[in-house]
Amino acid sequence: MSKGQNMRHMLRIPAWLILEIALLLCLFLQPQAGAQQPSIKPEKTQLQVGTAGSGTTSLPLFVAFEGGYFAKHGLTVSISQVGATVAVQGVVSGTLDIYQGGTAAIAANLAGADIIYVAAAVDKNSLILFGQKGGTSSFEALRGKSIATTFPGAFGEIAVRMTARRHGMEVGKDLRLLYHRSPPEALSTFLVGNADAPVITPPQTELAKQHGYPVIVDYYKEGLKIVGPGIAVTREYSQKFPNTLKAYMMGYLDGLKRAIDDEGFAKKIEAKYTKINEGKILEQNYQQGLRVWNRDMTVDAAGIRVVLDESSDARAKSADPNRFFDNSLIQAVNRDHAVKLFPGEVK
Repeated sequence: MSKGQNMRHMLRIPAWLILEIALLLCLFLQPQAGAQQPSIKPEKTQLQVGTAGSGTTSLPLFVAFEGGYFAKHGLTVSISQVGATVAVQGVVSGTLDIYQGGTAAIAANLAGADIIYVAAAVDKNSLILFGQKGGTSSFEALRGKSIATTFPGAFGEIAVRMTARRHGMEVGKDLRLLYHRSPPEALSTFLVGNADAPVITPPQTELAKQHGYPVIVDYYKEGLKIVGPGIAVTREYSQKFPNTLKAYMMGYLDGLKRAIDDEGFAKKIEAKYTKINEGKILEQNYQQGLRVWNRDMTVDAAGIRVVLDESSDARAKSADPNRFFDNSLIQAVNRDHAVKLFPGEVK
């Protein structure tokens, strides 16, 4: 037998062995059970997200982060809690990709920055205005007094301006607003006696209730609708990175689903970020979250109109609410993803 014939003889492999090798390769190369490949390919995978708070309305964001749901969709997300003004500046400059917050995006747009909402994680407001025990217990009684709130132009100011107008009063003339960087700071000012009332959000609302302070206005019960936290980006960003934003929204919605289905995990995450460990407060905050978290995160123009109507910016009254948002991405995410998570609640 020649050398070439001998080599061909040695290279003959039984058919059964070839088939077994092929089956083994298929087994080892296929995705492992439970592992999921991103359904879309993000144009950008590293995201810097700014959030204005760590309270109940932001809880699904932190659940999504801690639960690994952004990573599931191919994203590496970093979250920073920053002031609203700083966050907006970060989005404009590009140091932040996304601002998950409130009305600062509208104020920035009015000032000339092309920032828009691409989704509304929450638009049912959970603000409560409290009064003094044995003293200030009605809005009319606040005439000539001060109210502690957060940033200028934020939810608290919008809500107080609206209520003042209904009572024939004017902010700056009939009552004063004291601005703070966060709801905890606003509540602290009130508790030490340097404000006559606070307008705050959970979890600070539950702390005020525990102290026995009377509720003057519960804005959730009044049906106040303001976008926030919403997902805000520059219009250019939404056009340049549409799949990135879709992946982010899908990860957020997965976190929302987990927050709704796994109460224990959600409370654990809230305790971590708010530093509140009292079971009763966490339970009340969680129930409030269930009431306000949007399954369908489509932006409602009515939630923009309220802010424009009560804004101190002269340009707001004539502004078209539709210029402040674009629902095209969240509508696509609803069709492909949210309907599977929340059948019957999202169309």
